[in-house]
Amino acid sequence: MLERAHQVRLGQGVLDYVDVGSGRPILFVHGLLVNADLWREVLPPVAAAGFRCLAPDWPLGSHRRPMAPDADLTPRGVARLIADFLTELDLHDVLVVANDTGGALTQILMAEHPERLAGVVLTPSDSFECFLPPVFSPLPKLARIPGSMWPLAAMLRSEYVRGLPIGFGWVAKRKVDPEAVSSYIDPVWRNRGIRRDLRKFLRAVDRRHTLDAARRLPGFRRPVLLAWATQDRLFPLSLAHRLAALLPDARVVEIPDSYTFVPEDQPEALGKLIIGFARDEVFDLAH
Repeated sequence: MLERAHQVRLGQGVLDYVDVGSGRPILFVHGLLVNADLWREVLPPVAAAGFRCLAPDWPLGSHRRPMAPDADLTPRGVARLIADFLTELDLHDVLVVANDTGGALTQILMAEHPERLAGVVLTPSDSFECFLPPVFSPLPKLARIPGSMWPLAAMLRSEYVRGLPIGFGWVAKRKVDPEAVSSYIDPVWRNRGIRRDLRKFLRAVDRRHTLDAARRLPGFRRPVLLAWATQDRLFPLSLAHRLAALLPDARVVEIPDSYTFVPEDQPEALGKLIIGFARDEVFDLAH
């Protein structure tokens, strides 16, 4: 798994993050109940291609350090946290790569805090009225029940449950490395503060956030690559084309033989797409 050798203290709390490579910055944004280890097979080739790769553990249930008790962990609050991370590290002209719930947060970032962004890669992500997708739509209601996150974490420790649609069954086509699964599940299982953070986020999930972001996306004029899995069972390819129709400079690339977790199912293909997009369309390093 990836080594979190760096920490940054923000107003909302301390973030652990991976920082590898050198060159133009690429920021990675994972989704719900995973962490930076989602990108473990994507970061090495992208860093080797001459880019600085930064992958924080965002406070979405698999982070290792609870945020401040008063931290704003609504979707808009976490998008602001991403913007604060870029500001604190004084990063400019950043390419953001996002997956799943992280894609929804990135769309809010694009709408509300675009100043430091040079471009975006969205892999299959929550968008429009699909936040969360139907199979996970009970989670915000569940989060309103005190103490509900511990039974959720306990269920996810079961290999049988992880194979179901409510686990990893519909997000990863291939079996996820058991060490990665432990990295994803252990924090929320072991730490009450992590469960508090997850519950705060889930209680605030609502499609109004992604719908509002979508209304404002036509104002985002940087290049966007929609690297979408053709076999995704949660986020159909039509969502990618709807997003592309809104954005002034966007194109859709189809990734076969993958579900939502493209970084798990097709890391090599995704890495190549990120490198090519960064060189030719975002940072123009090929000319």
